[in-house]
Amino acid sequence: MNSSKKIVLAEDNSVLSLLLKVRLEKEGYKLLIAVDGKQAITLIEEYRPELVLTDIMMPFVSGLEVISHVRNKLNLQTPIIVFSAAGQEEIVLKAFDLGATDFMSKPFSPHELVIRVKKILN
Repeated sequence: MNSSKKIVLAEDNSVLSLLLKVRLEKEGYKLLIAVDGKQAITLIEEYRPELVLTDIMMPFVSGLEVISHVRNKLNLQTPIIVFSAAGQEEIVLKAFDLGATDFMSKPFSPHELVIRVKKILN
């Protein structure tokens, strides 16, 4: 089991985050949910997860700021998968520039996310 693998999920859409939590916990991961980037940073600093999943567009602190904080302030190489609505190409490129590991365009299939998470964590 992956019971020791912690994932911080930053997503302001509670329906989506709940769906992803259920799917990933079924696979044995421990999910810590943040409703915005500010909360995500707090969780990352406290729990040092094995993976970060973050939406780019969020209130207060964006997903880009989360990536920047993890890479530059915390100096962590933690894999980061970012989500973004379609048609935001420059934001996606910026996310990769800042150190994102992978990118998924919304809406995406939870099943595909599970496959990508397993690929990164196993």
